[in-house]
Amino acid sequence: MILKSPSEIDIVKASSNKINGVDFENLAFGNTFTDHMLICDFKEGKWQKPIIKPYEPFLIDPSAKVFHYGQAIFEGMKAYKDTNDDVWLFRPDQNFDRFNKSAVRMAMPEVPENIFLDGLNTLLDIEREWVKKGQGNSLYIRPFMIAIGSGVIAQPSTQYRFMIILSPARSYYSGEVKVIIAEHYSRAANGGIGAAKAAGNYSAQFYPQKLAQEQGFQQIIWTDDATHTKLEEAGTMNVFFRINDTLYTAPTSERILDGVTRKSLIELAKREGINVEVRSILVDELVAAAKDGSLKEIFGAGTAAVVNPIVGFQYKEDYFELPKLEHSFALDLKDKLTKIQYKMADDTFGWTVKV
Repeated sequence: MILKSPSEIDIVKASSNKINGVDFENLAFGNTFTDHMLICDFKEGKWQKPIIKPYEPFLIDPSAKVFHYGQAIFEGMKAYKDTNDDVWLFRPDQNFDRFNKSAVRMAMPEVPENIFLDGLNTLLDIEREWVKKGQGNSLYIRPFMIAIGSGVIAQPSTQYRFMIILSPARSYYSGEVKVIIAEHYSRAANGGIGAAKAAGNYSAQFYPQKLAQEQGFQQIIWTDDATHTKLEEAGTMNVFFRINDTLYTAPTSERILDGVTRKSLIELAKREGINVEVRSILVDELVAAAKDGSLKEIFGAGTAAVVNPIVGFQYKEDYFELPKLEHSFALDLKDKLTKIQYKMADDTFGWTVKV
């Protein structure tokens, strides 16, 4: 599958470029942006003509509903460059579908394919020099939509802005990751917006994560809001647990994000003959497995980090160190997934899409 460019899109090229001033070997994740961005507004009940223009700030009314009622959603994707200098996306249809599911849940308009996918393809084609070769290098893609309609009455906006910005990226997390299991705070609740990539989901995590970091932990493993007995996500990632030689991960729900990396790892693991169980994992199960030695690995999975091994976890007053393994499911699956993304291995699943 090759994405096509939209038939109607305005393109305004930047008068100069920033790329020569970027140190690609020392990038802080999400702090550097490419020369261009895509903008498309929704007003009077329909989407307007998209435009690709130089990356720059824009004016917005102080009463815009995004500031007052939090109508904001986003996605996280990546583009990769192979050894032939071709640029590839990984399962962009999944991000497109999830973006629109988030839009529906947040009472926002769905974005048409020709604006989201074809517009992204055009933007990437303009910025392909920013996609660097080599495993570990990528171009992070941030599509998002905000409510720009003015007025502070508590109701959905009638005007929205969809945008795509791009940021060259290397590693998301560095160093060892230790986690603490949540006993009080929750990421999401039944009937809420946990399955949507709504901006408010992430801001609500910042305070409990700050408390965890003050105790020496990099992330939190969230538990269910009702009983705090079921393990759900790790920070901003889906989470996997290896007990003996079986991988466990929680099912998606109203509380748990349907991660693209998560579902890809499940399919990869099954292809490799690894037993995978998608079911609720109890905190007591994890603690018991840590005590009897059957807990081998915990790792997070997401677009930014891909796969992030966890070296230990704390629950209440007890800290449990994970064993150091010769054969790690996490690292093996990460290697196989990234080789597909960088076109270093056959994509038998049909996941990669050429720009």
